[in-house]
Amino acid sequence: MLKLNENYLKLPGSYLFAEIARRTAAYSEANPGKRLIKLGIGDVTQPLPAACVDALRRAAGELGVKESFVGYGPYEGYGFLREAIVENDYLPRGAKISPDELFISDGAKSDSGNIGDIFSEDCVVAVCDPVYPVYIDSNAMAGRAGDYIGGKWTNIVYMTCTAENGFFPELPARVPDLIYLCFPNNPTGAAATKEQLKPWVDYANEHGSVILYDAAYRAYISDPELPRSIYEIPGAETCAIELCSFSKTAGFTGTRCGWTVIPRALVRGGESLYDMWMRRQSTKFNGTAYVIQRAAEAVYTPEGKEQVAGLISYYMGNARVIREGLASAGLEVYGGTDSPYIWFRAPGGQGSWEFFDRLLSEANVVTTPGAGFGPSGEGFIRLTAFGDAENTREAVERIKAIL
Repeated sequence: MLKLNENYLKLPGSYLFAEIARRTAAYSEANPGKRLIKLGIGDVTQPLPAACVDALRRAAGELGVKESFVGYGPYEGYGFLREAIVENDYLPRGAKISPDELFISDGAKSDSGNIGDIFSEDCVVAVCDPVYPVYIDSNAMAGRAGDYIGGKWTNIVYMTCTAENGFFPELPARVPDLIYLCFPNNPTGAAATKEQLKPWVDYANEHGSVILYDAAYRAYISDPELPRSIYEIPGAETCAIELCSFSKTAGFTGTRCGWTVIPRALVRGGESLYDMWMRRQSTKFNGTAYVIQRAAEAVYTPEGKEQVAGLISYYMGNARVIREGLASAGLEVYGGTDSPYIWFRAPGGQGSWEFFDRLLSEANVVTTPGAGFGPSGEGFIRLTAFGDAENTREAVERIKAIL
């Protein structure tokens, strides 16, 4: 008799952003004359950098000529992209990562969800609370989360991140095997210092844990003293896997390209995690398209760097408009300085979904309820700076008006 993966049946409701889409669609259907402004899901709105588009065209042309045609590429990605990433993102920051420690993928979300394949079902998982839902949901699907009771999973170690601790977690009393850290943080917008990260690296090395470090928003850090990579912290190469993305840096949300770093020195149980991930990828993943990798390589050209800097400046301008506008309305606002996300407390003690529905129906602005990111997100709302600048300004004025 066929049996299903019962772990899927334990998942509460739908994926957060699917539920937001459902409520938004229902409202639009009932109110066809209302113009909604969407500042909920973190999707970009500006076109790809011209340098990347040109590279896409050239690469597509290469595939139309026998002499330059390529078929299957390396499972870990082409050397030209891996070398460009290391030369531009790691070596200048003092991170001693080599190109052969990188795996090119179709994005950080995929790797965040798939990295658990190389770890046992018995691993204890720790996540920040609030947290990007993929970290928890993918572990729940794999059977590591336990049961969902009272808004929490019984086997997950929740590391509370609140305004009181600067949205940075304390070292947990129960030692986890896998520790998910995301900085700049999604959803709170908080960025981490080297001094904050060093105890985590030491903790992971002492206990044999592995840090899964999501650095998808590294390009939005404005403070030059803040680390862009976990590998700027001494000792991280023996305890950390880093997940990165071109999605928000260069607008690749639909183009799909990212990378994961697994240092050769990262060994657990006598086994190389690099070798295990290579085995996983060569079995379940056939590599990122050649044309996409050429487009990503163009991010590091002089023209690409200038155009990417323009994109980041555009979105961080939106972040400033949101942060300053909501603060002027008397709201408690966080983030938006080293991150493209703004995190604010719903006024009057309103719940996250309650205020989400109010913003949708009264201001016609789509947001993300903080409760969808975990128990400690209750009472907060996340806004994204990835919208159109004019729409962002209008959305802020609409929110201020209903307050």
